[in-house]
Amino acid sequence: MNLLLFLTQGVSLKKWEDAGILSRETKPYLELQSLGLEISFITYGNKEDLYFSNRLGGLNIYCNQMNLPLRLYIKLIHILHHKAFKSCDIIKTNQMFGSDIALKCAKYHDKPFFSRFGYMLSEFEQNENREYQKFIDLENQVFEDADKIIVTTKSIKTKVEKRIKKRLNKIVIVPNYVDTNLFKPQNNLIKKYDILFIGRIVEQKNLISLLKALDTINVNALIIGDGYLRDELISQFIHLKERLTWKKCIPNNELPTIMNQSKLFILPSHYEGHPKILLEAMSCGMAVIGAKSPGIVELIKDRINGYLSETDFVSIRLAINKLLSKSDLRQSLGYSARESALNNFSLEKIVKLEYDLYSSIV
Repeated sequence: MNLLLFLTQGVSLKKWEDAGILSRETKPYLELQSLGLEISFITYGNKEDLYFSNRLGGLNIYCNQMNLPLRLYIKLIHILHHKAFKSCDIIKTNQMFGSDIALKCAKYHDKPFFSRFGYMLSEFEQNENREYQKFIDLENQVFEDADKIIVTTKSIKTKVEKRIKKRLNKIVIVPNYVDTNLFKPQNNLIKKYDILFIGRIVEQKNLISLLKALDTINVNALIIGDGYLRDELISQFIHLKERLTWKKCIPNNELPTIMNQSKLFILPSHYEGHPKILLEAMSCGMAVIGAKSPGIVELIKDRINGYLSETDFVSIRLAINKLLSKSDLRQSLGYSARESALNNFSLEKIVKLEYDLYSSIV
């Protein structure tokens, strides 16, 4: 069985590496390869992407070797990579953005098409006050024509069901995974930070409310990430420099150590899809605080495997103070968080779901 994966439009393996997520994004496919599948990637990178093949267990990589302008590469992709399409059994997408390109190729070469995505692209664009109607049209086309629609949560499945006209049984839930062998408790590490946030520094993540909360309590915090608001927020809260540390992107495989050096992980976002970073913190046995927002409330059961707060800074401050003052509660929540990750989102469980899905078609 040969699975052909389209990376998100404009994304390359080099970009994944630069963002520190190459290992996290490719690991499930290496596991599938070990089970006997042949895996191929179509990327938007130049010939540099070919050098990742040996590092990724010999995965077949098809990229923009001739360094064509992006529009021309997209227009010709079904011809340029004819060999990949001819030999594959299933064409799958990594996210919704660019799914129309993969769908065109699947139709042209008469191959089964699996649309996989972790969030509703049109909703994210609408929330960011950007033009979103074109993405609704894209989603509707993909929902109608896909052989399988792979989503990460029940709430996303419900949203797709409201938009699709037939064959509701083609919608399948395959959650994001977490490598529970990498992201695990390390009880021998000293806690260097009270609060840890990891994510893009953009309005969606609601970092401004977290920083306002931190401005009113005496705690140590580590903020990891990059984004268009980063410089502005660093400047606005420069007076917290003695107890607030900023770092840009860190390789994913280095995060378990940082998580185990922190007492609390917090994700105060206004909305999420199925946040991988929250799964990773939970898998490390961290006590986690999440906003009562879409995507987060599906992972955190309040006061069972985590703690939910509102998105305003007063609610966030109260949640932080409560958990920092109760070490037994942090320990209990962290233990349950780890159990949730093991029981529902381990790499082995998710890879089996994927493998069974592909096998049912081929």
